[in-house]
Amino acid sequence: MAEEPPVPIAPIAPIAPIAPATTFSYLQEPLKDLAAWTQFFLKAEFPVLAATSLALEELRAKEEDVNASMLADVIDTDPFLTMKVLAYVSAKRRNTESTQTETVVTSLVMMGVAPFFRTFGLQPTVEDHLRSQPAALEVLLRLMKRAQRAAHFATGFAVHRGDTDVAVIRQAAFLNDFAEMLMCCYAPTMEIEIRAMQQANPTLRTASLQRFVFNIDLSDLRLELMKHWRFSELLQRISDGKHPEHPSVRSALLAARLARHTESGWDNAALPDDFEDISKLLNSTPRATRGFVYKIDQGG
Repeated sequence: MAEEPPVPIAPIAPIAPIAPATTFSYLQEPLKDLAAWTQFFLKAEFPVLAATSLALEELRAKEEDVNASMLADVIDTDPFLTMKVLAYVSAKRRNTESTQTETVVTSLVMMGVAPFFRTFGLQPTVEDHLRSQPAALEVLLRLMKRAQRAAHFATGFAVHRGDTDVAVIRQAAFLNDFAEMLMCCYAPTMEIEIRAMQQANPTLRTASLQRFVFNIDLSDLRLELMKHWRFSELLQRISDGKHPEHPSVRSALLAARLARHTESGWDNAALPDDFEDISKLLNSTPRATRGFVYKIDQGG
């Protein structure tokens, strides 16, 4: 009997913000080029999910009993806080350590639990940041849920292949849509405009619309930020979708692509091509691959 696809996971439900209400100003027009966008986001204070902020405060209250693994369990579910922690630790790293591979856990071990809590105080939340932009908040929460599924798929692919860099491959897939998440927070009107154009004409490619509206390729922005934050060379390389010939890069890319195409269910017309490409990566058949990814998505 053919396997039934799993029921799509519902988007993350908004949680009441911890911080008091604040009025935010958003970008209404695109910045002129990649350099301008990069500088803008290098100066930004990224908000996190309200659930993440709340969980950190609960851990802060019992700091003496908290270890790096407990903190990582919270941080690893939030793309914004993941980037903030990796960026902070990378900035403190010596130049001679520039090729060192970092995960959230190893970054926290390097930093220490007490210094983490001193450095990262009460975190602003995306729910508060986008209170006046409910449509953009909904998009952002869906993107974050999609990032979690992409990370899950990438982990499954990497483990199946016996890759030695499973954690970094997972991280690259998890952060694949990071730049788009930033646009939801800081240029919500433009991000919603893209969604409206795509809904009116589903044949329009997302990357082309993003270049049209933002004047840049969002993958270039993601990689430029990683470069400025001095992320490990391995993470930068695996995150560079313009060089998809390496299996580690393909694992991250195909995981992100599969998460995107199954965001609303398992009937997307692009899925046969996804299964074909993933089967080549895993040295399997498309039918076996389909069953494998269903099992991953169900937590098996």
